[in-house]
Parts: sequence; structure tokens; C-alpha cells
Amino acid sequence: MRIAVVDGQGGGVGRHLTERIRRALGERLEIIALGTNATATAAMLKAGANEGATGENAIVRNVGRVDVIVGSVAILAAHSMLGELTPAMAEAVAASPGVKLLIPLNRSQIEIVGSSREPLPHLIEALTERLKELEGEIKNV
Repeated sequence: MRIAVVDGQGGGVGRHLTERIRRALGERLEIIALGTNATATAAMLKAGANEGATGENAIVRNVGRVDVIVGSVAILAAHSMLGELTPAMAEAVAASPGVKLLIPLNRSQIEIVGSSREPLPHLIEALTERLKELEGEIKNV
């Protein structure tokens, strides 16, 4: 299974996601760090991503080549992450055939009604559990 972790700014959310996914699912999957900037990409690579790429073209090119995309809900919103996430990036993520597992962080003034207001570690744990389920589903397709 190939997973893209998409993040920007300092890469903190992406770093936490990458660390937890790697710890929970081990080396049997490939994690691709896709950062809107070099700092975010570097943080995810240090956390255990297999490879990384930075910038608009890297994100646009690679999100269509993975089974699962993970990040905050902001990766679907043009101009989020203080403007780092471009409209082309948001469109590519939305159009990707990969499953999107998104954490409902409310930094982009996007509120998902019905989602729980859990701390980030709890949200990451729930995302990781869903990835484990998806791993079996994707293998059976």
C-alpha cells in the first residue's frame, strides 16, 4: 500500500501522522511525504517516510499515484495553510482516486459537523486504525 502524507508550514501534523503510521503498520507500506515546503517535507522524512517531494508539482503529480492520502482537511481547501496550499494542489487531492483520510482540524475555518473535537493524538490514532482496515480492503481488490 502506498500512502501520501500531505502537510505544509512546519510539518508538525505530517510528522505526527508519519511517525504513528510507521509505528502501527511498519515497513510493509510505502509512505511518501509531500510537503508544500521543504521544512514540512524534511519533518516527515525524519519521522520515517520512505521518500519525499516538495511543492505544487510534486503534490499534483504524486497524489494520483497512491492508494491513500492523509492530512488535515485543509489539504482540500485552496489557499489554506496561510496560502501555501495552492488551488492546483487542492484540486489534485480532491480528484485523486485514492482514499482520503483527513483529520478535521479547524485551522482553515472549516468545521465538519458531526466530527468529534478530540485532541490531535486521538484523531491520529483513529486515522491509523482506519488505515489498518483499509490495508486489508485494498489487498482484496
